[in-house]
Amino acid sequence: MKGKPKERIILGIDPGTNVTGYGVIKISGSNPELVAMGIIDLSKSGDHYLKLKKIFDRITEIIDEYHPDELAIEAPFYGKNVQSMLKLGRAQGTAIAAALSRSMPIFEYAPRKIKMSITGQGAASKEQVAAMLMSILKFKEIKIKLDATDGLAAALCHFYQTNNPVHEKAFTGWKDFMKKNPGRVK
Repeated sequence: MKGKPKERIILGIDPGTNVTGYGVIKISGSNPELVAMGIIDLSKSGDHYLKLKKIFDRITEIIDEYHPDELAIEAPFYGKNVQSMLKLGRAQGTAIAAALSRSMPIFEYAPRKIKMSITGQGAASKEQVAAMLMSILKFKEIKIKLDATDGLAAALCHFYQTNNPVHEKAFTGWKDFMKKNPGRVK
C-alpha cells in the first residue's frame, strides 16, 4: 500500500558487566511505542568470559524474538578505572557481535548524547531519564531497573537522531538562526 508508513523496530542496549539493559521500541510512522525492556543479570557469574557468553546468547535471543531492524548502543565512557573500562568495552563488543551475527546495522551514542536527546540535559540522572521515558512512551513504573530504561533510552535516542524533524531547520550559527526566525528575535 502506498502511503502506509514503514514500521521499524529498534533495539537499544546499555552494556554492562554486572547488568546489561535493553529496550525495544516499534516505530509506526513517527510514533515510538514500547515493545519490551529488561535486563540481563550477570551479577551471579564470577567468570568474566561466561558473562560475555551470556550477553551474546541473550541478545541473540532478543534479536530472534523481536526482529529489530537496527541496534542502538551506548558507548563506553572513560572512567578512572582502566580495568572497568576494558570490561565494559568487552561487554559492548559482545553485544555488537550478537547484532552483527544477525546482520543488523549498529549505531553508537555517547551517554551524554542519549541523556540530552531524552531529557534535554546531558548530565541528567538515570532517574530523570526513566521518568521522561515513562512520559514519552506512556508506561507506568513497574519496579523498573534503571539499566533497562538506559537501554530503552538508547533506542529512543536513535529514533530521534534518525527521524528528527528539527534537522530540517538546522542552523549554522546565531546569525543563521536570526535570519530563519525573524519573528522570534527582538
